[in-house]
Amino acid sequence: MQAAAPAGNVLVVDDNVDFQSLVSEFAKLSRCRVTCAGTLHAARKLAADDEFDLLMVDLDLPDGNGLDLIEDIDLTAHGQIAIVTGNPSVESAARAVRAPVVEYLTKPIGADALAKLIERAQRRAETRRPQPVRIVGGMVGETGGMRELFDKIRRVAPLDVCVLVHGESGTGKELVARSLHDLSGRRGRFVAVNCGAIAADLLSSQLFGHERGSFTGALQAHAGYFEQAEGGTLFLDEITEMPSAAQVYLLRVLESRSLTRVGGSREIPVDVRIVAATNRDPQRAVAGGSLRTDLYYRLSEFPLSVPPLRERREDVPVLAQHFLDRLNERYGTARTFAPGTLRELAQRSWSGNVRELRHTVQRHYILGDGAIEIPPEPPLGAVEDEHGVVKFRVGMTFDDIEREMLLKTLSHYNQNKRHAARALGITTKTIYNRLLRYRSLGLIDDAQVGTPEEDADPSAD
Repeated sequence: MQAAAPAGNVLVVDDNVDFQSLVSEFAKLSRCRVTCAGTLHAARKLAADDEFDLLMVDLDLPDGNGLDLIEDIDLTAHGQIAIVTGNPSVESAARAVRAPVVEYLTKPIGADALAKLIERAQRRAETRRPQPVRIVGGMVGETGGMRELFDKIRRVAPLDVCVLVHGESGTGKELVARSLHDLSGRRGRFVAVNCGAIAADLLSSQLFGHERGSFTGALQAHAGYFEQAEGGTLFLDEITEMPSAAQVYLLRVLESRSLTRVGGSREIPVDVRIVAATNRDPQRAVAGGSLRTDLYYRLSEFPLSVPPLRERREDVPVLAQHFLDRLNERYGTARTFAPGTLRELAQRSWSGNVRELRHTVQRHYILGDGAIEIPPEPPLGAVEDEHGVVKFRVGMTFDDIEREMLLKTLSHYNQNKRHAARALGITTKTIYNRLLRYRSLGLIDDAQVGTPEEDADPSAD
């Protein structure tokens, strides 16, 4: 039987082992997961890599004041913070008031006070717990765009209408087509054809079939993809790559629901549901002449659009976990993601969409041994285009290249100095010093510099 999910995630920052044990045992009674740290350094790393619903922080730590932790970490990623101390003072209480501290408690902590903290952590955990994953035909998603897509698939699947699917490469257009077939109730096969992968002079023969002797090499009669998909679904991927002559004949087949093989004269009735797809804007393809207007209107009786992954970032952790679960099931393993990995994946651009994400998870599953760690996306910077590709201009000085790369990397990571430093292999202190120099030269303003404490690097000396 699978173990129940923890009811909350608690971080105890205290060098007193007895206090760690006390809180741990109390929290575990409420099914909370407890992590302990005895130093500021360890706590900073844990807080950067995981999300906690309750942080209980001692003031007096071997390497500093517990209030320093609150100023260093990303508070939006965590729940409530309680300061606990055996040496209360007016100064520390006043500083705690200025910080986003829920409670200022003096040791020993009573059971009632501890119970209230744990209860708040449980409520916070419940609000952030993900809902059951929606899976339709192998597609996974919880965002509004995917929910809308799933609803449309279910509605149109049983109907005998053509569907035109539009989406970027890697978004899962074939999965949409397979879902339409699986939910249609059709008893025939699902046949997928990439119109751009078949030579133009062979496409008609492959789609509609040919009779023996109809052309050189036609040694026997051949049933094309239409006949192979009888009673089922024919998926025509990259429909805009189909030659114009084949488009004309395809339109005729759709209208008459019959075909004539190449070199033949007999009309063959066909009962095939057509799903077409393209990674190009269909209307632009029509305007550019790569898709006939009349065929476009015939295929798009019901259009579907698959959103790119960058427009549904909330689905990235769900998808990544789904792919890992499938790998674990296939190979009999129980691998997990390292803390913070799913959050890091959600920040990536994913220009290759779901296909790129699936391959990334698979690659690091193969290469890793323990918990799966996927490093931050490498910086792409100096001169960055809309696709995130960096180009260097001939004649740029090393100082110019360094500055452009640093600023573009900061922009890529939403001005998070710690993430940018990790990607560049330097410290946040180095980034801050560089920004100060750029400001002195009048190249950036104060807002871009920030403060030394901002996004502090726990590993920095």
